[in-house]
Amino acid sequence: MRSVQGSLDDLGTPLSEATFVVVDLETTGGSPADSGITEIGAVKVRGGEIVGELATLVDCGLPVPPHITVLTGITQQMLVGAPAVAEVVPTFLEFARGCVLVAHNAPFDIGFLKAACARLGHPWPAFPVLDTVDLARRVLTREEVPNRRLETLARFFGTPTKPNHRALADARATVDVLHGLFERLGAFGVTSLEEARSFARAPSPQQQAKRHLADDVPSGPGVYFFEDHRGDILYIGKSGDLRSRVRSYFTAGETRKRIREMVGIAERVRTIPCATGLEAEIRELRLIAEHKPRYNRRSKFPERALWLKLTDEAFPRLSVVRECRDDGCAYIGPFSSGRVAEEAREALREATRLRQCAQPLTPRRIAEGKAYSCALAELGRCGAPCEGRESDEEYARHVDSVREMMARDVHPVVAAVQDRIERLAAELRYEEAAVQRDRLAAFLRASGRFQRLAALADLPELVAARPGFDGGWELAVVRHGRLAATSVIPPHATVYGPYVEACTATAQTVLPEPGRRYTASCEEMECLLRWLDSPGARLVLVDGVWSCPAGGAERLRAWIEGAYQEPKPYAGRRGDAPV
Repeated sequence: MRSVQGSLDDLGTPLSEATFVVVDLETTGGSPADSGITEIGAVKVRGGEIVGELATLVDCGLPVPPHITVLTGITQQMLVGAPAVAEVVPTFLEFARGCVLVAHNAPFDIGFLKAACARLGHPWPAFPVLDTVDLARRVLTREEVPNRRLETLARFFGTPTKPNHRALADARATVDVLHGLFERLGAFGVTSLEEARSFARAPSPQQQAKRHLADDVPSGPGVYFFEDHRGDILYIGKSGDLRSRVRSYFTAGETRKRIREMVGIAERVRTIPCATGLEAEIRELRLIAEHKPRYNRRSKFPERALWLKLTDEAFPRLSVVRECRDDGCAYIGPFSSGRVAEEAREALREATRLRQCAQPLTPRRIAEGKAYSCALAELGRCGAPCEGRESDEEYARHVDSVREMMARDVHPVVAAVQDRIERLAAELRYEEAAVQRDRLAAFLRASGRFQRLAALADLPELVAARPGFDGGWELAVVRHGRLAATSVIPPHATVYGPYVEACTATAQTVLPEPGRRYTASCEEMECLLRWLDSPGARLVLVDGVWSCPAGGAERLRAWIEGAYQEPKPYAGRRGDAPV
């Protein structure tokens, strides 16, 4: 057999002969979906020499938030008269034609450029891309640099240009960082562009050494555990295909720092095959809550959820509590934080005259003169039962109205808060009006969530089916809000019949526990509600009445999801959120 000598082309493009365009953007926010480009800086280099630069401010048509001005120094006035995005993007594409794009945290900059091209109708060229963050992770150790921020790398390599959150200066600094990283690549035998790109995407040595852990993992839906040498669970996850999911932890696609660290510690992988993806998702939630693995962040502490409760006292009040009990009191929730719970409480207080103090208040203490009043009584925001201004019957009417608002009819709260918003807006107090809007949204979200959960938890049994991927059906039996059994119905079999009977007969018996409002976690019930709300899902059997109040918050879901959006704090692509 004759051997064929490879040509020089087979070795790839030497780094010294490739032309790179190092680009940096400044933007009005962190997401290209609702933010725009305010400045572009690009430097073209070849063989270590700068052959061209491009820098311009950009009028993206969006306001520059104050915290962005603090971070970058770019003000709204500076963009007046600047070229529009429609002019700048074609110029940049022409400048970078045929080159390799380089950026520090490339998904951020490339994501904004692609979004701009899509809005303008320009096809995105198939640029090869290098990310200096990925390269730095591979060639620099933690002992050399504590993090991979551009400022840190610039100090490490001693770049002449210091990053200052302006596009051209940051692009120039990134050029010097790129050259410093190329010098380090030589020690790894990387000399071509193709080798550099594959080297940046390659899995870490720890990941490569643990690939054998996925050898015996089966296919199909289920839950997987990563364990250390002592058998302690490090991480719990779920997947519709266990084998492919576990294998992905040992490839370059896994870039999360914590998970790469976890893979380095792991010594074995255990799995629990499940009948359906729904069962896998529910099992994952239960197991995470039970074992609380240190590398899981989500769903570890369901017991930390907060609730807003109308207390059971002589003169009830609204209190934020950590447990929702079956004690006959009115609740809404759960809330993810005390701040959101307080916002919902303030919205509810806008429509009621319940007392807001936390003092123990009884008729005896009032008669003995041991109760004290506050300024809210003078402002008309409280009926002041502590001073005897309202009788027990009058205060009871306030309590009944609040219980009605929390359980069945949110209209009084909506009307009261909207009236307050209109008055504040008429006085040009827009920031205060926005606070009231956020409080109303927090109340409506919590009220609607509680009503959905309560309706599901009150059903002794619910059987539902959803189309499967193979033409069959996925079957679920839910009892008092808890998943009791799942099964798979093969293709061409009827949904009603022996499969349903067999699944319900073998399902777990679920009975309400004394003192507990729910038999399952709120996350589990919300997972079930999402599954029931998915396309094609149908009810097979319902024992009881499954409904939400006609005047409840569910009728305002469109306003909650559309008119109000959760504000997302800006965090720069380099972890440089403003102080």
